[in-house]
Amino acid sequence: MIYGESKFQENIITALKLNKITVFSVPNGTKLKITQAWKAKREGMMSGVSDLIILLPKRAIFVEIKNPNGKGRQSPTQKEFQDTVTNLGFEYKIWDKWEQVQEFIKEVRQ
Repeated sequence: MIYGESKFQENIITALKLNKITVFSVPNGTKLKITQAWKAKREGMMSGVSDLIILLPKRAIFVEIKNPNGKGRQSPTQKEFQDTVTNLGFEYKIWDKWEQVQEFIKEVRQ
């Protein structure tokens, strides 16, 4: 499968929901007008937050989606967010291959 990051994320959401896994996105990549961006920041929008959050019983997983073409890299703020998440004891994953998604679904379904 070759497609961009957005389509990859859409397919991940579909697969997780089909497997009854609670997931939601954090739409930080949305282009906003400057006044909307200021308001969103005041309301808690934060640079670097992972693309997806998956909730399982007594488990929260933060997932950063990267383009499966292999060229996607974390920004410095994404790395900082990853450090924050893992230092708080939560799981953080970076998915850039469909096999990673399949392995996760298989693990959760066991």
